[in-house]
Formats: sequence, C-alpha cells, structure tokens
Amino acid sequence: MSNIKSAFDHGKAFIPFVTCGDPDLETTGAIVRAAVENGADLIELGIPFSDPTAEGPVIQDANLRALSGGVTTDKIFAFVKELRRDVKIPLVFMTYANVVFSYGAERFFTACRDIGIDGLILPDLPYEEKEEFLPLCHQYGVDLISMIAPTSENRIAMIAKEAEGFLYLVSSLGVTGVRSEIKTDLASIAEVVRQNTDIPCAIGFGISTPEQAKKMADLSDGAIVGSAIVKIIAQHGKNAAGPVGEYVKQMKAAMG
Repeated sequence: MSNIKSAFDHGKAFIPFVTCGDPDLETTGAIVRAAVENGADLIELGIPFSDPTAEGPVIQDANLRALSGGVTTDKIFAFVKELRRDVKIPLVFMTYANVVFSYGAERFFTACRDIGIDGLILPDLPYEEKEEFLPLCHQYGVDLISMIAPTSENRIAMIAKEAEGFLYLVSSLGVTGVRSEIKTDLASIAEVVRQNTDIPCAIGFGISTPEQAKKMADLSDGAIVGSAIVKIIAQHGKNAAGPVGEYVKQMKAAMG
C-alpha cells in the first residue's frame, strides 16, 4: 500500500505534472519544490519518451527538449533519490510501457521502490494488459494507476473495482492539452466510480484555469494539470520555478 492516499487526506488534491529534465533536471527539482511549497498534494513526474502517443504538442515538445538535453531514465532515478531527501508528498511516474520494457521491468520497479516512487501511470497500457506489470507493481509496492476515459463506458465499473492508488479520470477524448471547455459528462462517470470503489479519483487532460480546476474538483477528489504547467516552463526555462509556484498556489486556492 503506497502513500498516495495521503494526498487526498486534506481536501481536494492538486496534482501538477512536470516532464523530468525540461529544460534540465536541476530546474525540474526547483519546480517540484516550488509546487510543494505552494500546495501541490502529489506530483506526476514524466519520464520522457520519444513517441508519447497520449500527449499533445506542448508535452511532446517538453519530451523532446528533455531528451535532447541528455536526460535518461537512470539520471531521473538518481534525481528522484535526491529529491526524496526533502520532498515528502507522494510522487508518481508517468511514462510509456516501452520505457519500462527497454529498461527492464524488474529493474525499473526495484529502482522505483528504492527511491520512494509511490505509483506509475502508463497511458498506453490497456486495462486488459495490465497483468503484464501488476505482479511486479505489487512485489515492489508501486501502485499501478488506472485511467478511465470517456470511451470506457461499460468498463468504468470494472476498472474502478480493481483500482489502486488513485483513479485518473480523463476529461476529454484525444491527447493532452489546454482546452477552453470540457464537455464530457464527468459527473456520471464519477458517480459510477464512487459506486464501485472508495479509491480517490482525480480529473486530468485540458484543465488550465482556476475555474476549471474548481469545477473538476467539485466533481471528483482532485485535479491534474500538465500542459498548462509545461507551457509556463517552456516560457520561462530555467527561471520557471517561481511562476509555476505562483500558478500552483492560485489553482490550489480555487479548489477550496
């Protein structure tokens, strides 16, 4: 049982996403710490991948910047180990199945346990194929976090029943990115989730404004924000920690 539940213990959880190594790992560390100081409850750390199929152009570009800067999975593990000296909130990795396979699954999960990673999100891992990783996740104490998309329909109850850590509710079809409006009927999806599990669920994809964060938090247990934060990092580069901290503060305050 990981530490993830603690992120939802004090009101609605605000969950920022950052790509490790964009623009460099030192800046990523400063951004994570600024987010924690300003109220982030759990942080998703992206391990860059050359072909991130779930991502829109903003996060794709961040992946490319990080990879061209020479970041590797090994360097990210060393970075998180260092981060864990003072960052106590839950941390989860978000990456792609290929990254885990090419690193070696057992080796990957051993490292996650050793550096204090609480969970793993693999957007390209279909629910039906999660058995590929689940035994290792359980062996090394890492929650495999399931995603529920608007297309999941009759599978929502099934996915919810077996969920661990928290459930990632995808707000809209398509790839990640800022959206002006989120039209999915998330209330009914959240209702089915609640009927089938007491594991918290947080909504992500497309959330960028305090108003959207509040709306999503009202429907669920938290809001996940990626592209809007990655945009701030792209804009400010090595000086992004201050602006990201300020943004996290506003978003967390709006969620009440």
